[in-house]
Amino acid sequence: MRIIGNWLKPLAGLFILIAMFAAYLLLGRETLPSSSGEETTEGDWYEVYFSQPDDPGSSSLHGGPDSALAQAIDEARYSVDVAVMRLDLWSLRDALLDADRRDVNIRVVVDSDYILDNEIQDLIDAGIPVVAYRRESLMHHKFTVIDQLDVWSGSMNYTISGAYRNDNNLNHIRSSKLAQSYTHEFEEMFMDDLFGALSEADTPYPRVNINGTEVEVHFSPDDHVLQRLLSLVAAAEESIEFLAFTFTSDPLAEALIARGADGVRVRGVMERDQVNNSGGEFGNLVLAGLDLRLDANRNKMHHKVILIDGEIVVTGSYNFSRNAEEKNDENVLILHSDEITQQYLLEFERIYLAASK
Repeated sequence: MRIIGNWLKPLAGLFILIAMFAAYLLLGRETLPSSSGEETTEGDWYEVYFSQPDDPGSSSLHGGPDSALAQAIDEARYSVDVAVMRLDLWSLRDALLDADRRDVNIRVVVDSDYILDNEIQDLIDAGIPVVAYRRESLMHHKFTVIDQLDVWSGSMNYTISGAYRNDNNLNHIRSSKLAQSYTHEFEEMFMDDLFGALSEADTPYPRVNINGTEVEVHFSPDDHVLQRLLSLVAAAEESIEFLAFTFTSDPLAEALIARGADGVRVRGVMERDQVNNSGGEFGNLVLAGLDLRLDANRNKMHHKVILIDGEIVVTGSYNFSRNAEEKNDENVLILHSDEITQQYLLEFERIYLAASK
């Protein structure tokens, strides 16, 4: 199903291409793309944000991860592409409306279950083109691409609960190549109506080296995400930590159990309300002797994170489930950076120490 506001503004596609090259010249932030997958970015190229549901300030519904994304949209010059399961945050609605009034090209893809949300209807009423997906599976992405240069992605739906009540992450990465990959995924949905299993495995830059740090991006169900996760788990030498909203993947559970049996320290926290779901792996992992806990958040522990040897972060929208692997539209970032991993380890320890066995 397609819900369309003003479809595409005149010459929008050409404008985006022109804007992309103008951005290189005007902003001076990155080198032009090269076929090698390597690029250099001036200054910091990443930022990581975590929701803080235990912070008393969260009750004000201001200052969460959405604030940083809203500011980035406020600074957009040419284009903003949003693919998110649900959006009900006023901060992001207002930022998108303001950007539209500045003649920034705005495009949105949402899951059809939430097309009637007031905030989405406000975008449609303003003439912003919104495409909604209606099939058995979910359009489960949570990403934004700004000016073909900046990618925002993580576990956070663009909702009040996502930013202020649930445990979530939001990652900002400055990379034209990564942006090209996310834009390609976006346009498969927005332009070509290719969702779920209809998507093709043709990501332009599945691996990018940014200032010497390797970053991978994989899209589900076309990129065989589970296979990549299993290879990472199998290569772990010292430690594996994970945070899982939903965990029903037999192969991933078996891989973690095998690594634990080999002497790798495996610790995890799962969302309490999900562990009794059909096919849930919590009991199997506990029986195997792994150190598992149930989260203490009275709302949701919504992360989908795996940390390997304090050096690699797996994050994104991908739950550890068969639906995520075979049906839903998902994205996974794999960051080979001990510096970024340390930030995630702090978040893991915060949740782990508050959790119960």
